[in-house]
Amino acid sequence: MNNILQVHSSDNIIVALTELKKGERVALKGQEIEIQSAVPQKHKFAKIDLKKGEKLIMYGVEVGELLQDVKAGTWIRKSMVQHSTGSFGEKTKDYHWTAPDINKWKDLSFEGYHRKDGQVGVRNYWLVIPMVFCENRNLMVMKDAFIRGLGYAQPDVYLQQVNSLTRAYQSGADTQALEDITFDIKKKDAPTERVFDHVDGIKFLLHEGGCGCTREDSNRLCALLAGYCVNANVAGISILSLGCQNAQVSILKKELKKRNPDFDKPLLIFEQQKWAKEYKMLSQAIKETFIGLAEINKLKRAPAPLNKLTIGVKCGGSDGFSGISANPAVGHCADLIVALGGKIVLAEYPELCGVEQELIDRSITKEVGAKFAKLMKNYTAVAKAGGGDFSMNPSPGNIKDGLITDAIKSAGAARKGGTSPVVDALPYPESAVKPGLHLLCTPGNDVEATTGMAAAGCTIQLFTTGLGTPTGNPVSAMVKISTNTVLSKRMSDIIDLNAGTIITGEKTVEEVGEKILDYVIGLASGKYDTKAMKLGQDDFIPWKQATSL
Repeated sequence: MNNILQVHSSDNIIVALTELKKGERVALKGQEIEIQSAVPQKHKFAKIDLKKGEKLIMYGVEVGELLQDVKAGTWIRKSMVQHSTGSFGEKTKDYHWTAPDINKWKDLSFEGYHRKDGQVGVRNYWLVIPMVFCENRNLMVMKDAFIRGLGYAQPDVYLQQVNSLTRAYQSGADTQALEDITFDIKKKDAPTERVFDHVDGIKFLLHEGGCGCTREDSNRLCALLAGYCVNANVAGISILSLGCQNAQVSILKKELKKRNPDFDKPLLIFEQQKWAKEYKMLSQAIKETFIGLAEINKLKRAPAPLNKLTIGVKCGGSDGFSGISANPAVGHCADLIVALGGKIVLAEYPELCGVEQELIDRSITKEVGAKFAKLMKNYTAVAKAGGGDFSMNPSPGNIKDGLITDAIKSAGAARKGGTSPVVDALPYPESAVKPGLHLLCTPGNDVEATTGMAAAGCTIQLFTTGLGTPTGNPVSAMVKISTNTVLSKRMSDIIDLNAGTIITGEKTVEEVGEKILDYVIGLASGKYDTKAMKLGQDDFIPWKQATSL
């Protein structure tokens, strides 16, 4: 295993793959560098002597500006650097892409659920949606009844633990005796047998929007919910509406028509203000939804070509290895899927900061590049109007693990999108309809981004993490890929695949990328569920861009 890495030949900062000690000498392409002070694993040090005001280069792009002189071998810390990125404009050159070899997969298929609009789902879900937060209690009543009654509930080990403590307390145990009680995490109640063999779940989109906000935000919420209804993993929908809210059912129906003029999935609508009693409405909603579940249970999996895959790529809880292990491995998988005719969606515009010109030049036309540039500039303006900017994106965890500027984080994050041409730039929450790589405008916020990608049509999402992030999605299967082996072992309950073998030199980026694709095909066929799915992690947060009223 090497102890240092120069990611791009033009980089003037180098990655420490292992902790480097003060006075240690490291070799880089004939150059010997003396480490000036201890450099933590995942952090960067200067390749050469650098002056105050000089630009730091990593991944071949500008990622910051020095605030002081540094010697070669100096650990580059956040206090030494200020935010700085290169400018961007219109598309300046043609882009020629060499697609990877897909012979191994070109004749393969996956077993999916074929929808009448031509899409193919990897799961078969029924969706329950509140049009406004006023219906959240009704939603939770239905959720509790259906999840437990139909056998979709997770074994409630925590309820078992509370029951154990309660029995001990009621038997007279004092606080010390309660402290001494231990739990057997392997002991779980037997799960209730599922009623519907071919329905993978009934999902509930709890949210806090729909009214008391600007019309722009309520309309955007309707568009987001329409994206979920159209998602190929969804077979039917129940709508809970109060009646007087901003987010009207009529707006949702218009958004459905935009995405699919022939939308014909079961759409059951229950408007509370038209009912005399809440009990009667919920009873009818439960009955009709159960009948709908029985109908979609008749659907069966059938072979589908891999070009029917729509995959989102995302990172969260990133570390200094994200951009050199898991992200490029996901990027190689993304290139394979594009070469096979599928769709890739790359989100998180604050984490594309500094690589805009590269993505613009990769766009298939000047118009696509200009569309992306406009979305980036508009987002930047909105952030500044709210008192922030993209330089504030790295979290304390990111910084602690070596991502000391937004541009360093972004240049590594962008590698999840691979190297294929950009076919479209999508405003939130538009749908991806063309084969190829799409850039979807979302925040860097993990759940707001993954929520938006599911609305864009992603049936599976590849989520890389270096620190560990327990994020999931109600309708889009979330695959967690660790950037380092230590994390994959420590948090094995949430990690599906390990890309840390790239850091240790056991595997190449290409080998791990191919392993990810093989996993995706099995997942799409229903051969297994991801850890997030097994844990019931159904995170859903609409991006609210305007203010409340």
